Amino acid sequence: MSTLQQQATLAPTGASLYARFALAGAICCGVTHGALTPVDVVKTRIQLEPTVYNKGMAASFRQVVKAEGAGVLMTGFGPTFAGYFLQGAFKFGGYEFWRKAIVDAVGQENAVNNRTAIYLVSAGIAEFFADVALCPLEATRIRLVSQPSFATGLVSGFSRIMKEDGLIRGFYSGFGPILLKQIPYTMAKFVVYERASEAILAAAGPKESLSSSTLTSINLGSGLIAGMAAAVISQPADTLLSKINKASGTGSITSRLVGLAGELGVRGLFLGLGPRIVMVGTLTAFQFAIYNDIKKALGATGGVEIRKA
Repeated sequence: MSTLQQQATLAPTGASLYARFALAGAICCGVTHGALTPVDVVKTRIQLEPTVYNKGMAASFRQVVKAEGAGVLMTGFGPTFAGYFLQGAFKFGGYEFWRKAIVDAVGQENAVNNRTAIYLVSAGIAEFFADVALCPLEATRIRLVSQPSFATGLVSGFSRIMKEDGLIRGFYSGFGPILLKQIPYTMAKFVVYERASEAILAAAGPKESLSSSTLTSINLGSGLIAGMAAAVISQPADTLLSKINKASGTGSITSRLVGLAGELGVRGLFLGLGPRIVMVGTLTAFQFAIYNDIKKALGATGGVEIRKA
């Protein structure tokens, strides 16, 4: 039996394959979001206290460190890593699952001709379920960052929110804005990544003939383009999410969101866009590079491809 035949025989399929996709997604999201915790802390401060932190990203870093010490930059690391580890599993694993399910339903030829729509729908469905897992931990992270004295870490913060505000108001007040933020973000992220990598591969040559380092570079470049586009699209909802999770409020979630949007205006909704483009562009680039490298290491190469030949 040839080497290629042996690889095909040993390649994971079914639940084993999608578990590997999910693990690769969990690692790439947990690691990248966790590593960028300091940037996210400062970005959240800029959004929540624009009159205090109004001199740009670098100056805001210095302000935070001078006022509270360098240790504060890692505030919320626990819920950030845990939340995005879970979210990454559902997002990337779900995207691979739903993409194949749709391709199987419509057929390969129709899928290739309508691949942009398939990328968008697959990403949107996957992100919805990912956000159900992410929302409680993101609410905890924002509370810890906006109110450093609220709790000492993930467990104590999570417990206090549950005790004082309950499950829905405490952890899912931000579910609406997190969907408004994450679903457009993820749809843009995957469709721009897929189309950018398709265009780069068309110019670079057949994927099979390229070295591992070249493929990693293509994933980084496509991810950077995708992240920058996704950051702009999702910025207003990101600002609303930070605001609504800062403290308990009265009234329905919808009325609170409408009120906050009215108070902030267009300019206010895009506060912190510069640092977020840097953060999300970098984060997304490394996510796709890490994800594809881990998939390869795990032997999870059986995902459906619908790029145009």
